Amino acid sequence: MEAPEVRRAVAAAVATSSGLGLRADDAVVLNNSDRIVLRVLPCGVVARVAPSAHRDGFEFEVEVARRLAEASGPVAGLEPRAGHRVYARDGFVISLWTYYEPAGPEITPAGYAAALLRLHAALRRASLAAPHVTERIAGAEREVADRARTPELTGPDRELLSTTLSRLSRSISRGGAAEQLLHGEPHPGNLLSTAKEPLFIDLETCVRGPVEFDVAHAPEEVAVHYPGADPALIGLCRTLTWALVATWRWCDDDQFPDRAYWRTETLNRVRSAMDGDWSHGL
Repeated sequence: MEAPEVRRAVAAAVATSSGLGLRADDAVVLNNSDRIVLRVLPCGVVARVAPSAHRDGFEFEVEVARRLAEASGPVAGLEPRAGHRVYARDGFVISLWTYYEPAGPEITPAGYAAALLRLHAALRRASLAAPHVTERIAGAEREVADRARTPELTGPDRELLSTTLSRLSRSISRGGAAEQLLHGEPHPGNLLSTAKEPLFIDLETCVRGPVEFDVAHAPEEVAVHYPGADPALIGLCRTLTWALVATWRWCDDDQFPDRAYWRTETLNRVRSAMDGDWSHGL
């Protein structure tokens, strides 16, 4: 978000927290992209704030968090004093979460895989409807095809992303791997090291698909500690992940930090993977 919108979002989060009886004099921005994450002070509650157009995503995330808490999943908890709901104020939607002080040693690859295994077990116990991963791919394909949405994407790079997304979507559809509810983006930025245990955040990205799609978001050394995962499918999904990220970075309304760097980096990774020998069987 741009600075004026950030100020309005902070004010909305502070006012919402105060209205719930929480001490809220100010807030510190922890993350800023198309939505912001704030630590409200002095109560310490974490607020996620986005324009009202994100309401459906926020509602879904709150429901996922509630279901996973019931299933004892390793996820960050909602703020109990906020009533497990999404609030609306001044053109924004707001959800309130527990703050966890960073603690404990660095999460090892084995620890990361164990947390992901526990999360997948909880997701299997949670009765939730979610789109299939191929629907996310189809959305990215539409962005790539729409020159008004991705105006700065050059012809060769547009063709690279279009071809990659199409081929990988077909490969996943015909692969025959077992599927379940997934986190959707369990990368290191969405895993907190806490005194209790590693906890996953950012739950509105849930999709259905093979567990390899989630494993592909983790550092490469995590995969060897995740039993039963197909290394070839993980490689395919890792390339798919880079193609999806590249697409979002080239959208004209993207506000991700270091956007210019990630535009180039993700395309380079996609190009390198698609030039590799493993991709010829797609």
